[in-house]
Amino acid sequence: MARNIQSLERAAAMLRLLAGGERRLGLSDIASSLGLAKGTAHGILRTLQQEGFVEQDDASGRYQLGAELLRLGTTYLDVHELRARALVWTDDLARSSGESVHLGVLHQHGVLIVHHVFRPDDSRQVLEIGVMQPLHSTALGKVLSAYDPVAHSEALESDRKSFTERTVCDLDDFEQILDITRARGYAADVEETWEGVASVAAPIHDRRRMPVGAVGITGAVERLCRDGELRPELIAAVRDCARAVSRDLGAGRF
Repeated sequence: MARNIQSLERAAAMLRLLAGGERRLGLSDIASSLGLAKGTAHGILRTLQQEGFVEQDDASGRYQLGAELLRLGTTYLDVHELRARALVWTDDLARSSGESVHLGVLHQHGVLIVHHVFRPDDSRQVLEIGVMQPLHSTALGKVLSAYDPVAHSEALESDRKSFTERTVCDLDDFEQILDITRARGYAADVEETWEGVASVAAPIHDRRRMPVGAVGITGAVERLCRDGELRPELIAAVRDCARAVSRDLGAGRF
């Protein structure tokens, strides 16, 4: 059986103590509450402070939870609110389009799939929640790169790997695609990431009108395309879904 790392256990206990007690606690209070030597407690607090998880009041010397911990918690809540708001609309999109639906957010220089609705048929499918997709070639990634300045910077700085002969890797060409994406309100991927697979995605905005994710459908080229172009009714369905989720997040009409 794997053994727990004692220093991490102590740091976690320290954060819980700061979260559940008085707003600020002194070193002696923290050490005695956790049964630690003051030197040990101070070392852990110093590390947590360097990482932004704990802050020390200059006047009193007491400690409180830091802004970085709040940021992480807010990110967690934002993603879960996004998924909760999107559940009904993504189910509707899967039924109306007959294709699988993915909900993605920016994470570590890529797109993290946070929700996946299976294609509504009896085919064998694999749940893709937690899967990472590239920013530069997928429809979800292009949407995030077009609307989110952070995603845009990360896409430009990344190694834009070629997955198929259709993958756009040149920087100027990629920027043109992002311009087109912003102008028409959606992004496409027709065999740029996977042979024989196409997708279309649109941006989701929150109450601040900030991009918080993207939603799209993915399926076989022969189903999503007609005469070499994405079917207009599928594009409209994806955009309607993105607008509906955005409205539920407080973004109003787009």
